[in-house]
Amino acid sequence: MINETILKIKENPLLYQYLKYHSYWYKILIRDNTKINEMVSMMKEEYKITVKDKIEVMSKKINMVRSLLEVFR
Repeated sequence: MINETILKIKENPLLYQYLKYHSYWYKILIRDNTKINEMVSMMKEEYKITVKDKIEVMSKKINMVRSLLEVFR
């Protein structure tokens, strides 16, 4: 792997953790280090930190507050 790829992995603790549990990515990254972006997107999907997931969480919180306010009326 190129040093840039290694640095990118070490800078992001979630990415480093993902790589520990999905070690098949070592082989993929050694063969083609440009696949790091694909690995990042898969990590975000697994850890639910995509924009879509953040919006869903916020929506659930708003609905909970709305329900709570309805109870107090």
